[in-house]
Amino acid sequence: MADFYLVGIQQIGIGTEDMLASWKWYADMFQMNVRVLEDDTVAERMLPYTNNRPEKRHACIAANLQGGGGFEIWQYSERKPLPIDFDVQIGDLGVFAAKIKSHNIAAYHSELAAKYQNVSQIYTDPTGLPTFYIHDPNGNLFQVVEDNYVFIDEDRYSGGVVGAMIGVSDMEKSMELYSGVLGYDTVVYDKTGTFSDWQTLRGGVQHYRRVLLSRSEPFKGPFKNLYGNSMIELVQAMDREPRKIFEKPRQWGDPGFIQICFDVVNMRGLEAHCKEHGFPFTVDSCPGDGDFDMGLASGHFTYIEDPDGTLIEFVETHKIPLSNRFNICLNLMKRDRSKPLPTLFLRLLRFNRVKFD
Repeated sequence: MADFYLVGIQQIGIGTEDMLASWKWYADMFQMNVRVLEDDTVAERMLPYTNNRPEKRHACIAANLQGGGGFEIWQYSERKPLPIDFDVQIGDLGVFAAKIKSHNIAAYHSELAAKYQNVSQIYTDPTGLPTFYIHDPNGNLFQVVEDNYVFIDEDRYSGGVVGAMIGVSDMEKSMELYSGVLGYDTVVYDKTGTFSDWQTLRGGVQHYRRVLLSRSEPFKGPFKNLYGNSMIELVQAMDREPRKIFEKPRQWGDPGFIQICFDVVNMRGLEAHCKEHGFPFTVDSCPGDGDFDMGLASGHFTYIEDPDGTLIEFVETHKIPLSNRFNICLNLMKRDRSKPLPTLFLRLLRFNRVKFD
């Protein structure tokens, strides 16, 4: 891993039928109110996952400055999104839940329960820590977990994304990717059975194997302090054959959790590492290197698939807008990208905060 490194979870992609309505809800509930990027163009590089047709879409990357990964909220502009036609259960193949961090679980639970009905009670997770669950208006599942790290204290209880729950069909085979390739090599727990914190969730009374993974090697890079630490929880259904969440004819960008995305440094080094371990890039936005231009931002994105076809995105950020209001952009390629950006720079992102009516 000497010639490349992961910086952290940049975002989890969420397909929706109404991007602005979903963004407003996520801003209200999870403080995902900072616009990092917004784009309304044609996705020409994703043909393997858009039925070989370039598709126009409206998408934004939204962040919470208290720390953690963000959301890429995504809507087709011309094609009618195809919702899932069954109720996703725990362990179905793909990202079936996003983990949201909070430094005060009890207070955050009270805040959300006071204004929204689909909030569970507080449970104890397999590590003995408090947790609770919330479904958004489109049925997507979020687990709130305890994490005391706060990047910029904005006097709120919620941070951003700190991980994901991913359904897998073969735990050992999936561990080869998530532990061996992505570096989530520390097993926090590996438990099989029924779980008290899942009893009210769809499929929650069944038997599962749950493996929670973290990293022994710290993240490094420009945005490491913003993203913080993260975890991946792999879940294998033991009582039934799980269904694939993004089964054809549904495609990338349709409603649901689309992908988990990691910020990286040195994409070509990562490519060699992934290929060596049997996970070649399936999409490469810059096959001849260079930049993928996104207006005020630019970079290089790629995709791989896990053993069940779950999409994992990598993004190497080259240029990022720190303040749209003052037209301030930062060219990361002119900096030492092994070092985190000064907090003062990232504080400028507050000027990109979106206020909804």
